[in-house]
Amino acid sequence: MILFPAIDLLNGNCVRLTQGDYAKEQIYSGNPNEIANQWISQGAEALHIVDLNGAKTGKSTNQAIIQQITSNTNVPVQVGGGIRSIEQIEDYLAIGVDRIILGTAAIQNLPLIRHAVSTFKEKVAVSIDARNGYVATEGWRKTSNVLAVDLGRQLEAIGVQTIIYTDILKDGMLQGPNFSEIETIQKATSMRVIASGGISNVEDVIKLKEMDVYGTIIGKALYDNSLNLVELLEVTADVG
Repeated sequence: MILFPAIDLLNGNCVRLTQGDYAKEQIYSGNPNEIANQWISQGAEALHIVDLNGAKTGKSTNQAIIQQITSNTNVPVQVGGGIRSIEQIEDYLAIGVDRIILGTAAIQNLPLIRHAVSTFKEKVAVSIDARNGYVATEGWRKTSNVLAVDLGRQLEAIGVQTIIYTDILKDGMLQGPNFSEIETIQKATSMRVIASGGISNVEDVIKLKEMDVYGTIIGKALYDNSLNLVELLEVTADVG
């Protein structure tokens, strides 16, 4: 299982939001590149970056910072946040991003997903952000009437290989992931699932690995020092 330290970018800073609420922003660093290097020096095998400005506006506001990170790192970087066109995907791939994450576009523009997956194959993943089992869109500000598991089946049918599943009500709360929903998604599809939201302790990560989850994204727990990445990598290496 791959552990992805999260780097959330807002107005050029590395931040964390609680439950995706832009009014509940905590700034951890004004130097995201330094944060990226910190996680890599501790053994991170990949990074998960979200352009929160982009998620809100649909414009790749923090692309220059992301390019700085990809230019200075030697691990795969996946990026999401407001990527809603083929041109944006091409721009990110051109600056060294390894995997592009589409979110809102998945529910509002399935033809875009089809085109992107057909063109870029495994380099395109889709983020399913859910609130009470229903897909949320536009930086988590709106909730649709589409069940997350139904969207998962739809995405697999059009060729998506990897999804990021986030339970918004768990995100930033350090109360543990929504294991039952993650298991439901895993059983309903054969896609690679990256779990996100609520990781708070070593036991959470071990359980996800035992569930054979492809990867997990860890944010607040690392920034608040509830979890130590070096120790976490050592412990999970010995699991199953």
